[in-house]
Amino acid sequence: MVDEPDTEHVTINVDGEDVRVPPGANLVTALENTGRKVPHYCYHEKLTVAGSCRMCLVETGDPLRDNATGAPLLDEAGKPRVGWAPKPVIACGTTTRHGLHVRLHSPALKRCREGITEFLLTNHPLDCPICDQAGECRLQEYAMQYGRGTSRYDDAKNAKPKHVRLGPRVIYDATRCILCSRCIRFCREVTGEATLGFVDRGPHNFISCAPGRELDGNYSLNTVDLCPVGALTSLDFRFKMRVWFLACTASICTESSVGVNTTIWSREGVIYRITPRRNDAVNDTWMPDSGRELYKCINTPKRLDTHVRDGIAVGANEAVAAAARLLRERHVAYVASSHLCVEEQALVARLASLIPGPVYLPRHCGENDGLLLSEDRSPNTRGALITGLVDHLPDSDLTALAASVERGEVNTLLVFREDITRLGMPTEWLRKTGLRIIYIGTHADDTVTHATVVLPGLLVFEKSGTFVNAQFRLQKFFAAVPGPANVSPEIATLLRLIEKTQTPDQPALSAENPPALLDALWSELGALPGPLHGIDHTTIPSTGLLLDGTPWRHLPFPETKMLHHAPAQAPARLHTA
Repeated sequence: MVDEPDTEHVTINVDGEDVRVPPGANLVTALENTGRKVPHYCYHEKLTVAGSCRMCLVETGDPLRDNATGAPLLDEAGKPRVGWAPKPVIACGTTTRHGLHVRLHSPALKRCREGITEFLLTNHPLDCPICDQAGECRLQEYAMQYGRGTSRYDDAKNAKPKHVRLGPRVIYDATRCILCSRCIRFCREVTGEATLGFVDRGPHNFISCAPGRELDGNYSLNTVDLCPVGALTSLDFRFKMRVWFLACTASICTESSVGVNTTIWSREGVIYRITPRRNDAVNDTWMPDSGRELYKCINTPKRLDTHVRDGIAVGANEAVAAAARLLRERHVAYVASSHLCVEEQALVARLASLIPGPVYLPRHCGENDGLLLSEDRSPNTRGALITGLVDHLPDSDLTALAASVERGEVNTLLVFREDITRLGMPTEWLRKTGLRIIYIGTHADDTVTHATVVLPGLLVFEKSGTFVNAQFRLQKFFAAVPGPANVSPEIATLLRLIEKTQTPDQPALSAENPPALLDALWSELGALPGPLHGIDHTTIPSTGLLLDGTPWRHLPFPETKMLHHAPAQAPARLHTA
């Protein structure tokens, strides 16, 4: 073994092979980062160590040294002699150090893991065919690897509470619980609420809520994600679908500017659940419960799926042509949205340069929970700044725009995904002014009822693009399910409007192939000066790309401290031109 420790890595020996790992790292995580799996239940990298399941037992040892001189003792082959610990130790309670020797596979460890598996299955019910955890259950997987195949237990299984409603979204089955305490530690260490705890003793031990409380916080479903078996299940997903039938798509939560990384689970055009996707720079492995329910707005009675002109359903080309005619009258203002992706905002900015008019960006605010919900309840405010769509923070209302309309300076509005009747332009006022509205969005509201032209759009689950979060981190999302028939992505709709409003000598992108269009658009965005310069959309990492937000540091962004966001701290590594 090389005896040259450094400050960044140490050398350990795993089953006879030297590997380099960070010093002081948890052994389970360090080994997993080298591609070596250590079976475990209770350990989680983002929680404190409990050491209760004993599944991660390994054998460890250190090189022997001469007591008098401190020189390493060598064997006949000239290699360091190792003094092995008399018994296996838990890997989750061991940290890496230079010279550490580890055995992951030995007859003794095999017997240990077989014994732990048999012990956990003693009272565990044999209900895998009806368990929601089937397909992603560690107990199932380890039972196949380390189980005996037969049971030596002849007594009746211990009966514990079943179908216990811990909160409005979580169901608990104590007969399946292996008492790993992950859910308890999450509540205490992440949300800061000691909601869950163990009750009773010995074989009757199970998890329960504190007296007079229930698991009703906005992060309760993270306990379901953490549960390695089927003890905690989601009431929303319960008995809906087997996970091996579902396709996984990487996406971004649009609930706030945090930009929580998510995974969308779908089958045959239907979304069944949304779970957090790990990104240690943004959300670790957590997400709010409220963000998991956003997909339910896909199929609602208010969903727009028809192109409309003057209250009559028309074809897409006719509706776009009518919108272009209104825009060419040139008394235009734009009500953009921070829910538009970077690509859409860039095209709105291009349209506003072809047909000049003021651009307004409404503000959406909420309370900061200190974790993954920020004050800015929109996903792409910083994208509007980076693309040049606006040069200021969002407006609290549209009273300034209303004043321009009354002065006759604006007679046509192009509105994106915003209900202007709630932003200082009420319904009665719209009737009096006769303002012509072109609306591009996904759901009907009071603004749509007054729109001259309605162009339906797609939700974040139905298209691909990028958002820029509160850290100025550029993150990609992908289409998980198809949108309504005959409804194009807003990128294609905007390009058609641009084609019909620009002069023939100006270059234009084709709107016929949206997937190829995204790459073509990014070839233009990456050529522009600014934070997006030189970026290739296809090579943006799954964890996002941190942009240079220095030009906008003077703006009073509303976000305060969150899980991985501190307003006063500058990013350590930036992508710059």
